[in-house]
Amino acid sequence: MWSAVAVVFLGLALQFVSFTRFLDFKLLDAQFSLMRTYWPNTFPHDVAVVGIDEETMRRLPEPIALWHPHLGRFLEAMASANVRAVGLDIALPESSYDFIVPGSDMALLKGLLAMRRGTPLVLGVTVAADGKPRHIYPPYLALAGEGGAGYLLWPVDADQTVRRFDERQGVSGTAVPTLAGQMARRLGANPQPGLVDYALGSRFNYVPLWRVLDWQASGNAQALHNAFAGRPVLLGSVLPFEDRHKQPVNLAGWEDNGGVAPGVLIHAQALRTLLGPGSIKTVPMPVVLLLALTGAMLLWLAGRRIAVGAALVGAMLAIMLVVATWGLANNWYLPAAGPMLAVVLGFSLRVGTEAWREMAERRLLRRAFSGYVSPHVLREILEGHLADSLGGSRRHVCVLFADIRDFTTLSEALSAEEVIGLLNRYFAYMTAAIHQQEGTVDKFIGDGIMAFFGAPNTVEHPSRRAFAAALDMLEKLKMLNAELAAEGQATIRIGIGLHVGEAVVGHAGSAERHEYTAVGDVVNVSSRIEDLTKPTGYALVCSAAVMDELENSEGFISLGEQPLKGHTPRAVFGWKASRNKEAT
Repeated sequence: MWSAVAVVFLGLALQFVSFTRFLDFKLLDAQFSLMRTYWPNTFPHDVAVVGIDEETMRRLPEPIALWHPHLGRFLEAMASANVRAVGLDIALPESSYDFIVPGSDMALLKGLLAMRRGTPLVLGVTVAADGKPRHIYPPYLALAGEGGAGYLLWPVDADQTVRRFDERQGVSGTAVPTLAGQMARRLGANPQPGLVDYALGSRFNYVPLWRVLDWQASGNAQALHNAFAGRPVLLGSVLPFEDRHKQPVNLAGWEDNGGVAPGVLIHAQALRTLLGPGSIKTVPMPVVLLLALTGAMLLWLAGRRIAVGAALVGAMLAIMLVVATWGLANNWYLPAAGPMLAVVLGFSLRVGTEAWREMAERRLLRRAFSGYVSPHVLREILEGHLADSLGGSRRHVCVLFADIRDFTTLSEALSAEEVIGLLNRYFAYMTAAIHQQEGTVDKFIGDGIMAFFGAPNTVEHPSRRAFAAALDMLEKLKMLNAELAAEGQATIRIGIGLHVGEAVVGHAGSAERHEYTAVGDVVNVSSRIEDLTKPTGYALVCSAAVMDELENSEGFISLGEQPLKGHTPRAVFGWKASRNKEAT
């Protein structure tokens, strides 16, 4: 429950983490690049760029502030070419420089007047370092007409990349007209805040300003018409050392700039967007949050099937990417990084929780079975291969009881430490023999052992396994007695009883203490058969049911029907024909 709540809150928090925003930026840039490569979207009557390049600077050696005659001729050329609109991504002076270059004001005013006759013109307005606008010389601004000025501003994301069109500036969010926004308005569009569509149109190429001026000077109206007729035109710098800005994709068709391109191309791409499908709207945050939470919870609710969860993660991430890219192509932006991270987080928390639970279960199982089953069976249990066998169930098992003869008399001659030491050595040998045949040690009862074969791991012919373990126990007893004799200690004798049948096997006990045990008549009968080893004088005695399951009954002798306390007499068999030293 609490883990699910944590997934919900972490899914919400992810939407407001700067790292998520960073991933959103990178994912958006990759989507734009993908769309430009595989689903190019052409733009009719595309924006034309006239570039101030190094060759223009060489041919027009005056400072740009004194380019009034050149700009006037440029505007006259645009007016004659029947362009849709013109935008100047350069700063016009705040005052007249006619005293430096006589007649320069008139040359520029002549060009402005030519534009006023029918071609919309927007002059770029720059901002000083103190945030105040640099005002354009009033006569120039007057001829540009209403809506004829726009700020050369755009919002910049945290990674210094320009992705959005938004005329709301500063902390107060005051709307100020921008160059692209004003051009779009003068061409009949209604600019709205949103993402610039960087998938729209192909890369830009530019016509050098010096070439436009040459066409104008030579009267080459056809060249001007072919290059610009019916198109919005932007004039700006394409120099490699100024007015460069980071963009999601490379918009410059003449260079590989690593996404750092001239600012005039940003204005051009924004104008493309505003004149085309419009700025890209962002999916409302509640929808994004709902998507993130849904993805995280679906992964959480997938359950313990990690492989299924991993496949679901991959499918959901792929679906989110496809949906986000489809939405972008349809003018909707889905910030998918948050929902995708929420999906991964939900899956990771689920995996972590399940790993923690599995470790806890493994520790519990190890405590419950360590020492009682063989290392091989314990590994099978811990790996979950025997999970269905650990609950209460009816199983066909062979139960083995063994104890030491006259242990009370023997222990009276030993110190407490020696008694415990002897029992530990004895139990170590006997347990090894039982585990060798994949038996389960149920409990140690004083000097006695109870074990069973056939649970939790299913074995073929549990009676054969129990009989083999009993023979090995007798052999190991000989080894122990040899050690004891060499140490000058008294040797020991044991008796073993076997019976096979159905038992209820599982964990029994209280919450504080419980054990894996077998319960049923087969247990009681096996214990009573073990009691017969002393009066019959055989180290190993088994029931007729055990004999029926053995491959070979040679070596057994029938002891007839023997009375069993609390039961009807039963036919039993002793191993070997003579009394065995280990039994008597």
